[in-house]
Amino acid sequence: MKDKSALPIALLGVAIGVLGTVIIGFIGKNNRKAVSDRDWSKLNLVLQQVRENYVDEVNVQEVTEAAIIAALSKLDPHSLYLPPTDLEEAETDLAGNFSGIGIQFNVPNDTAIVLEVIAGGPSEKAGLLPGDRILEVDGENIAGVKFPQDSMVKRLKGPAGTKVSVKISRDKEPVLFDIVRGKIPMHCVDASFMIGDTTGYIRLNRFSATTFQEVSEAAVNLMADGMKKLIIDIRDNTGGYFNQALLLSNLFLAKGDNIVNLAGLHRKREEYNADGRGLLQNIGLVVIINENSASSSEIFAGAVQDNDRGVIVGRRSYGKGLVQEPLYFSDGSAVRISVARYYTPSGRCIQRPYNGDEDYRMDLYKRYIDGEMFSQDSVRADTSEVYHTAAGRTVYGGGGIMPDIYVPMDTTRATDFYVKCNRKALPVRYSSMIFDKYKNKLGAIDNYGDLEDFLESINIPAGFLSFAAREGVYAQRGEWDATKSYLLPMLRSLVGRYSKLGQNAYYKLYLPVDDAVMVALSAEPL
Repeated sequence: MKDKSALPIALLGVAIGVLGTVIIGFIGKNNRKAVSDRDWSKLNLVLQQVRENYVDEVNVQEVTEAAIIAALSKLDPHSLYLPPTDLEEAETDLAGNFSGIGIQFNVPNDTAIVLEVIAGGPSEKAGLLPGDRILEVDGENIAGVKFPQDSMVKRLKGPAGTKVSVKISRDKEPVLFDIVRGKIPMHCVDASFMIGDTTGYIRLNRFSATTFQEVSEAAVNLMADGMKKLIIDIRDNTGGYFNQALLLSNLFLAKGDNIVNLAGLHRKREEYNADGRGLLQNIGLVVIINENSASSSEIFAGAVQDNDRGVIVGRRSYGKGLVQEPLYFSDGSAVRISVARYYTPSGRCIQRPYNGDEDYRMDLYKRYIDGEMFSQDSVRADTSEVYHTAAGRTVYGGGGIMPDIYVPMDTTRATDFYVKCNRKALPVRYSSMIFDKYKNKLGAIDNYGDLEDFLESINIPAGFLSFAAREGVYAQRGEWDATKSYLLPMLRSLVGRYSKLGQNAYYKLYLPVDDAVMVALSAEPL
């Protein structure tokens, strides 16, 4: 006799599967909504149905933001949604100032050490000094507990006019300061100095609201010192404000020279040309770029190259040539939607291809794997996109700016001793130890002659080898000789930045091992 219980059990499995379809049909099958694949009605209807019919309470904000993020991810890698905190951080980075206490610090030994106190800022007025170690912020211990550096920054920042309590250690004695936060300038020029009698050097870290002003002021000072040729270093400069790239380009180009062009499906073509009033039109120019030079950096480099105004040195730039237009919401969030593409004067599109988010994000890694960072022979120029500069030189499209003079990464100097030292952050820790020992003398130095004399007097090679040995890192036979040509300038630059010369000393003392700058020095401007 057949088991009658088997049938209901079998049907139960089917019923469970069908049940979902029946319910969904109950909501929508007999009440079909008219939708078009050319509008957004389907998305709106889905969100409406979730809100009106979903089984549990819905966090509308979370679901809406998830839908926005998912939708934008199908467009391009640079159209994105910014929650309020991300938007505030992104715009602060480019505004040219922020609210805080006005210090620059480093964390070599799990304790923040003040490197620089910004002149006229809240910390200087309160009495903080370079070399002070930050122990507590508003009563919370942040020293020796592996406190994240970005969290330290967030605790020290805050609205202007608010107070923060900072306990520091000075000469091993704790001192408590109550500091009223204020507006702090964020400089985009990291360094500006002369290399020799006629060559100036400017290191530019971003295109912020003050870029044109800062570069102009630095250039005027360098010209007063005899500058005839300028090296502008925009390696690792990921861009910023479009108008600042235009203004910087305008400093060098002749009247009527094209700087960049914009075009998109819903944006008519726009051309931006120089007005001929730039104060650096007669200064020789070399621009250094690398794989992290992006967006506004590429606009500037492309304008210089395509107008044959200067020489581009380094490695292929990032390839970010999409123009974002922001849409702000009342809750403090925003979306940035790509509305056009940048085209260099020769017609090259700066944007590299994006066939998928994962491939796009892995592009720089692929450049390493394929050898592009280490050998010019491995650079894959897109010979299907050939363009010509104003003077007829051949340049290639396909994304990013290809340099006129290629400079590979140099990994040959990384000895085991060097790697072990860096793994334990010994160069940075050694420099802070030197500052502690010679605080008054080093902190008073304001010229390169005195700084060179000081650096020679402390015998850095012997001192660092002894310091490393105390930390359990020993140079094997021949390792110091193989390492010193690279490591010694690094040590000198790290110690030098504790002087009044600051970042200028850091970059200038590091020049001997900066291959790209050495190539730029020998390059003849066009």
